[in-house]
Amino acid sequence: MAHPRTAASWFSVNWNYWLGATSATVLLFTLCDQADAEIATCRNDRPNILFIFTDDQSHRTVGCYPSSPTWVKTPNIDQLANEGLRFSAAYPAGAWCLLSRASFMTGRHPHGIYGMEVTRNPYSKYDPAVCRFWPAELRKAGYTTGFIGKWHLSEGVGHGREWDFSVAWNHAVPEKAKGYYLNQRLNFDGGPYVEVGGYSTDNYTKYAAEFIKRDHDKPWFLWLCYDAIHEPFTAAERHGECYGSECYTPTPLDIFPPRETKPAYMHQLSWWKNGAGAYEGQPVMEFRGKIQSFEELVRRYNRPLLAVDEGVGHLMKVLQESGQSQNTLIVFTSDQGQAVGQHGFLWKVAPYDANLKVPLIIRMPGKVAEGKVCHRPVGTLDVLATIFKITGAVPPWKTHGRDISELLVSPQSDWPHPVLMEHTRWALGHQTDKGVSEPKDAFRDVPWWIFLRQGRFKYIRTLVRDEIEELYDLHCDPDELINLAVDPTYRKIVEDYRQRMVRELERTDAPLLNNLPAPRFAYEATQ
Repeated sequence: MAHPRTAASWFSVNWNYWLGATSATVLLFTLCDQADAEIATCRNDRPNILFIFTDDQSHRTVGCYPSSPTWVKTPNIDQLANEGLRFSAAYPAGAWCLLSRASFMTGRHPHGIYGMEVTRNPYSKYDPAVCRFWPAELRKAGYTTGFIGKWHLSEGVGHGREWDFSVAWNHAVPEKAKGYYLNQRLNFDGGPYVEVGGYSTDNYTKYAAEFIKRDHDKPWFLWLCYDAIHEPFTAAERHGECYGSECYTPTPLDIFPPRETKPAYMHQLSWWKNGAGAYEGQPVMEFRGKIQSFEELVRRYNRPLLAVDEGVGHLMKVLQESGQSQNTLIVFTSDQGQAVGQHGFLWKVAPYDANLKVPLIIRMPGKVAEGKVCHRPVGTLDVLATIFKITGAVPPWKTHGRDISELLVSPQSDWPHPVLMEHTRWALGHQTDKGVSEPKDAFRDVPWWIFLRQGRFKYIRTLVRDEIEELYDLHCDPDELINLAVDPTYRKIVEDYRQRMVRELERTDAPLLNNLPAPRFAYEATQ
C-alpha cells in the first residue's frame, strides 16, 4: 500500500529543509524535532528506505562500474544506477565484516564505539544502554523498522528494541545459525532458530518482498543484509555454470612481491608459490582445500552476485506494483570490498581501494540525480548521517558522518570533506588509546592503520613504530602501485595530509590520537 502523500509533496517541503533554503521549513522541522514521538509518528509523508547491504562486495563486481571485468552482467543493479546516482569513490565504515557493521549501527568509527566488545562466542557482545544502535531512534521517530539477513554483532538482534520485524541469520553464533548460503537456520522476530532450506539470497529476497507488500500505516526502513558474496562464494545452483573459461581477467600487476615502497608487512605478501619456490606461470591459490587459478577465483567470486542482482530486480518490481517506488529511497552498498589477487590478497582489511572500496548507488526518482556519477569520495557513515536528516530521527550520540544531501541533488558540488577509515583489529573505544599496533594485533598479517582520502590523494599511516607513510594519487594511479611518499617533491603534500588526518581524528574524539607512532618520511627510510 502506498503512503497517502506522494514523494513530490514530501520533497516540496523536506528537500528545502535539507539544504537550509527556507526559514519556514526550518521552523516546521524545528518544531517537529522538539515534539514527542506522537507528533513524529504523524509525519507519514517521509520516504520509506530500502537499504541493501551485501557482504564483501567490491566495486569491481558491478557492470556499471568501469573497474569491473567486461563479462560481468548485473542488469538490475545497473538499472538502479541508471535511475539514480552512482558514487565512484565510496568507502565502508570498517575494514572487516563485524567492525563495519558495528560502525554502521552506531554511526561512529571503531575508536568511538563504547560498550561493545569483540569476543569469541558470540563473536561480539554489547550493552545497549551504553552502545546505542540508531534503528531504535528511527522507531521513536515514527518508522517501522525491519532487518533481514546476516547479523554479526551479538547473540540477540535487538528485536523489539531496534526492530519491529526481523529475520536473522546470526553469524555471531555460527553453531546455531549454520553455514553460509545453504542449510541456514534463521531467527524470526526473536524466536527460536528454524531451519529453512533453500538458497540464502533467494530466501532473503522473498522475506524482503513480503515485508514491502505489507499494509504499512507508517513509513518503513528495511536493512536487507545479503550474506553474498562472502566466501565460500557459493553460487545458486542455476548459476553454477555461468562465467566460464572464456571470461578472462588480466592478472593484477602486483599480485607478487616485492613491493619495496610499501610498509614492511607488504614486502613478502604473495598470492602463491609452488613447492620449488618458483611462481607458477598462472597465479594460483589454495582455496577451500583446492588449488585454483586466479582467473577461476575471480569468476567464482562474481557468480553469487547473479542471485543478488535478480533479487534487486524482483524488489524493484514489488515496489512498483505496490505503488511505493516513487516514495522509497533505495541505497545499495556493501560492508566492505574484497581483493582477489590485488596486492597479493584474497581478503579485505588492507587500506587499499582494491581491498575495501564498495559500490554505492542511491535512487529516488525525481529527488536524487538520475543517471549521474558522483566522483566525490564519501563513506557509509555519510549515508547514515543523511538518513538522519531525511527521517528526522535524532542520532543516539555524536556521530561521525556528514550529511551528503547536497551531493544527491548536485553530484559535482564542491565537497571539502575527507573520508577517514581505520583498522584497529578487534580494539574499540578506549582499547584504541595506545595508538600503536603490536605484532599480536595484526589481523591476517595486517597491522593497525588509518587512511584519509580527500580529492585525488589518499594518505595512509601504518600504526607501527618506525614505519613509512604512504601517499597515492588515485586519479593517476588508481591501483595504488606508486607510493609518492618516497618522492621528496611530495613532502609538503604528505605534511598537509598528515595534518588533515589529525584534524579529523580530533573532530571524532579519537583516543588513539595522542599515542600515534611518530611519522617517518618514506623517502628518508629508503635512503
